[in-house]
Amino acid sequence: MAVEVNETLFSNSSEFQQIDIYDTPEFGKMLFLDGHVQLAIRDEAAYHETLVHPAMWSIDNPKSALIIGGGDGGILREIAKHQSIERIVMVEIDQMVIDACTEHLPELNNGAFQDPRLELLIEDAFAYIAAIEEQFDLVFIDATDIYEGEEGELSEQLFTGKFYADCASRLKPNGFLLTQCDNPVFCPYTLEQIKPQFQKHLESVGDYFALVPSFGGYSAVLYGSHQNTIKPEIPAGHGIELRYLNQVNLNHSFSPRPFPWPI
Repeated sequence: MAVEVNETLFSNSSEFQQIDIYDTPEFGKMLFLDGHVQLAIRDEAAYHETLVHPAMWSIDNPKSALIIGGGDGGILREIAKHQSIERIVMVEIDQMVIDACTEHLPELNNGAFQDPRLELLIEDAFAYIAAIEEQFDLVFIDATDIYEGEEGELSEQLFTGKFYADCASRLKPNGFLLTQCDNPVFCPYTLEQIKPQFQKHLESVGDYFALVPSFGGYSAVLYGSHQNTIKPEIPAGHGIELRYLNQVNLNHSFSPRPFPWPI
């Protein structure tokens, strides 16, 4: 897929990756890391809302959340909408992603980086999750994708059995571990490779998807819990401002995946 660029708003290489932000006529502002699209303003709510809220609504008064990655601030923004949350920890390795998105995509975090409930750590999440003992109601993995035929990606060490075992051990019994799993139509191997790792360490494992045009149509979400399962229901009177997620879209997200693999 190709998209016309009106203007390059930011382009720089950090210690870890190439970061580009473009303004486009079709999708508005877009964030790319190492040449791969991470989000577009036009449809980012579909990705962020669908990743965050179904799990949070399935826990009775969730109090704590850990975000691994997510330096653009979209996941943080959605978690912060829940008044029951008392503690949010974000572990992001690349300060430049946060700075570039805060300057050029401020609507993504919508001030959430100033939320007093947030503890922001600029460090390696692989080492962090292995070292801590704290347990969370929710652990969100919002890391960059691993693509077939590529080597040495920033998130490569996150896609390991040890990492998922460490994440599962940091989860409260009724909590959820969630990760984005790329486009299940064009890149089904991501979900196929990570799901067995979840199943080794978590009793209840499932997946669903969101409609995200800038990702080529779909974005998969994988979740797991020791004792809980996601209920695909939007609670009445939730009081959360949503742009994409409604009961119709949520029902579709939990329906059988379209265009199953293999052909």
